[in-house]
Amino acid sequence: MASNKGKRLRTAREHVKLGEKYPLDVAVELVRKCATAKFDESVELVVRLGVNPRQADQMIRGAVSLPHGTGKKVRVIVFAEGDAARAAEEAGADFVGSDDLVKKIQSEGWLEFDKAIAVRSLMAKVGRLGRVLGPRGLMPNPKTGTVVAPDQVAAVVREVKGGRVDFRVERAGIIHVAIGKASMEADQLRANATTLMSTLIRLRPSTAKGTYVRSAALSSTMGPGIRLDTADFIRAATEVQV
Repeated sequence: MASNKGKRLRTAREHVKLGEKYPLDVAVELVRKCATAKFDESVELVVRLGVNPRQADQMIRGAVSLPHGTGKKVRVIVFAEGDAARAAEEAGADFVGSDDLVKKIQSEGWLEFDKAIAVRSLMAKVGRLGRVLGPRGLMPNPKTGTVVAPDQVAAVVREVKGGRVDFRVERAGIIHVAIGKASMEADQLRANATTLMSTLIRLRPSTAKGTYVRSAALSSTMGPGIRLDTADFIRAATEVQV
């Protein structure tokens, strides 16, 4: 099996020239062509930014709704009570609760979900789960729009289920985000990529000096990295209204 994977990867790399930087349209077509695994591979965008995440004012973090979703079913839990809980259920949340949900995670170690949303009034209770949810990136956070007012719950659940993704810059100034599946149409992947980049450009800290977008690349789960022509990518992204 390992040799078959190696053969697929070598074949995929034949389409990609070493050191070449591709326009976004060409890169999207290449990443789809290189996705030859037997499953529907995810497509990831990796962006290296000219920021220092160790400085609080240069910590890039947020969320964006991709216009064509990620192609993945997202399991969402909501910490809410009363009308907000009912609204969350009607909006499609997979699990809704309060003390019972906190207890289930605490005592059973239950983590069968991808995103967690909480109404502000319950954050004192949800805060007890910080050591469990925090390291896994599952803790509700105002900066990613997952700590909300009761009347916002339904809208946020629909957004998250529909393809809203969170992002956070890592120590080396790198952001990794899954922007779709290889089976999606090329124009859908392109729209998702430019929407994300447009958001990153908008979030540029005033204290960031020099080149802001240092590099960018697309890749599928089993495919090679395909470097992007950043000037072309930025031009495409500036045409997007987020």
